[in-house]
Amino acid sequence: MTTLATVLVALVALEHLGILYLEMFAWTSLGPKVFKGALARELFAPTRVMAANQGLYNGFLAAGLIWSLCIGDAAWQVHVARFFLGCVLVAGVYGALTASRRILYVQALPAALGLLALL
Repeated sequence: MTTLATVLVALVALEHLGILYLEMFAWTSLGPKVFKGALARELFAPTRVMAANQGLYNGFLAAGLIWSLCIGDAAWQVHVARFFLGCVLVAGVYGALTASRRILYVQALPAALGLLALL
């Protein structure tokens, strides 16, 4: 894996660790600031469990990307990174179509750049 690809995979992993933290542990405190206007402030507390579940899935994406960076075999490292970046890209496109166009730039674009760097 090239240095650029490694950096992009690591950045996407860190982003998803940040999403995990926000959704699992800071949904009611930071969530209203991050998602200002997207969700009424009074809905953060009742949706805490749902957000935590989403955060857990983001953690799995981060874990897969971090795992790809730890694989010794170069071919498998790229295959695993492609799979998890592909998952992030699909999730980002779906989120952009169903929730907010901003997700396309925040989540899908970094994953797409990582995939391009792996080519």
